[in-house]
Amino acid sequence: MKSLLLLLLMGPLLLPAQQPVLSLAKAYELATQNYPLIKQKQLLTQTSNINIDNLSKGFLPQFSVSGQATYQSDVTQVNIPIPGVSINPASKDQYKIIADINQLIYDGGAIASQKSIQQFNDNTEQEKIAIELYKLKERINQLFLGVLFLDAQLKQLNLVKEDLGNGINRTEAQVNNGVAFRSNLNTLKAELLKAEQREIELQSSRKGLTDVLGLFINQPLPANVQLEKPVVATAVTPGIQRPELKFYSMQEQLLDGQYKLIGSRLKPRASIFLQTGYGRPGLNFLKNEFAFFYTTGIRLNWNFGEWYTKKNDRQLVDINKRSVEVQRETFLLNTNAALQQQQAEMDKLLQLIEKDNAIIELRVKVKDAAKAQLENSVITANDYLREVNAEDQARQSLITHQVQLLQAQINYQAISGKQ
Repeated sequence: MKSLLLLLLMGPLLLPAQQPVLSLAKAYELATQNYPLIKQKQLLTQTSNINIDNLSKGFLPQFSVSGQATYQSDVTQVNIPIPGVSINPASKDQYKIIADINQLIYDGGAIASQKSIQQFNDNTEQEKIAIELYKLKERINQLFLGVLFLDAQLKQLNLVKEDLGNGINRTEAQVNNGVAFRSNLNTLKAELLKAEQREIELQSSRKGLTDVLGLFINQPLPANVQLEKPVVATAVTPGIQRPELKFYSMQEQLLDGQYKLIGSRLKPRASIFLQTGYGRPGLNFLKNEFAFFYTTGIRLNWNFGEWYTKKNDRQLVDINKRSVEVQRETFLLNTNAALQQQQAEMDKLLQLIEKDNAIIELRVKVKDAAKAQLENSVITANDYLREVNAEDQARQSLITHQVQLLQAQINYQAISGKQ
């Protein structure tokens, strides 16, 4: 019982460490989170909020203070004699301090239009960043598929090494029994050393790709990290969902906002005001002494100069909208052409893979026959190596076409924006 209890307690400690696994979706997520450009999205949002808040303050009371001290060469005088009344002229040195308070009550919708434009501009800049982040996925795809391709080659190389090991064991036994030449054994051993050299090269290339991938996701990847082969939907669904299309829509909304702003500038602006001050003279110019005074009322401003350029301004907006539409049509044309090209590539690769499987099936039969012939000393080691290498080439071709097919499928999803 004590031994059983000890085994149960130490069992988890005796298990091998779990091999880390990284999926393509997780690589996208980590790369996006750690890409420096993602910080720009927050800065743009903060800037937009500050600008909108400043625009909102346009309806707050505006307060200003001004003052002046002047000296005049002459002043107005009343020289009409009036019995019993003496009117002293104003002093030539005059002083005034004025506080002006203005409250906007109607601006024709100008501030609301400017706030909308600011929001649309922020959305447009955010979509620019989204486009750049989407391009980041292309780089992750290249690294991820590169590692998968090397893993498949390493797996195939292990099969080749296993075949060479079997051949070495059989040939070595024949040499010991005096029925085979040692040169045959040395030929197989030399080929095994070449396979080990190739393994070193593949492992080194794999480490280089995983190190770069680790930089993008901001996590060091161990040498034994396993990349999960992505499962891509083979069914082709219509429609394009790229961030570029959202960018064009945001541009159109921004231009619509500019169009509305042009209309708001054609309308009058109304405000109430209060002007108060202290000076000599006050509002009564016939009273030459310091006094407080104030003036209040409603002010109406209507700038008719905007009507002169209204037609041209709106025409410029229309031209810009047509330009955006041309850009969208060009993008859709190029994208659909790229999708058709990827579809043709996938169809071709599916046919090639079918042929690869048939070739491998035949090559395995030939190799197995050569193995039996080697055991019976009917063929030499070089003859056996030729068949092993032929099968290896067939499997390498299959691996290449399978990875190319996966890449074409991922490219199709990326081009259509459904990645």
